[in-house]
Amino acid sequence: MRLRDLTSAPAFQRAMGTLAAEYLRFVWLTNRFSYDPPDFYQKVDPHLPAIIAFWHGQHFMVPFLKRDYHKAKVLISRHRDGEINAIAAERLGVGTVRGSGDHGNEFQRKGGVTAFKQMLQTLAQGINMATTADVPKVARVCGRGVILLARESGRPIFPFAMATSRFKRLDNWDRSVISLPFGRGAMVTTDPIHVPADADDAAIETYRVRLEAALKDVTRRAYAAVGREDSHG
Repeated sequence: MRLRDLTSAPAFQRAMGTLAAEYLRFVWLTNRFSYDPPDFYQKVDPHLPAIIAFWHGQHFMVPFLKRDYHKAKVLISRHRDGEINAIAAERLGVGTVRGSGDHGNEFQRKGGVTAFKQMLQTLAQGINMATTADVPKVARVCGRGVILLARESGRPIFPFAMATSRFKRLDNWDRSVISLPFGRGAMVTTDPIHVPADADDAAIETYRVRLEAALKDVTRRAYAAVGREDSHG
């Protein structure tokens, strides 16, 4: 059997997804987390349901942002690696929307239209929607997709970052971070970004730049809170 066939097998993906979820749970339980602002949930909860935006490569610990009284889904690609991520997320109590958040030339081919509609439905049902903000293969450059989702749904965007003091950074396009146990962690957000329903292309670009700056800021603050620097790139 070829390696590709093995990694695409449902039994393998279920096993890896389960293992990943339990590892992440162990990391969560063995890190001491701080919150910025200190009244993190008291500030966020009145604005729910919301769009939670974060960078590619920092997504593995996002399920632990949710609390028992929250409902949430996360956008995950249809790639075979995405299947493992989806299994892990659902085991950690987070639903999934499958597809691409890319609103460029690949939007329709990767199921972006269907995913976008499902995200709108998720928010309309009172469920929070978590998604990466940068365009795939172009790390740390915010795309238009999250801004369009906020405009069409009428829901606010919360820029979000989570960092741990002990981690391994992978040598892939988004420099994915694998958090390690027995350290400190930080969850950071800032003021919500509201995109008006009548936002035109110029306004969308303004909000895109604003979200990009906010994500860079909360990411810097998250790493600073655990005594590390964001060495992305």
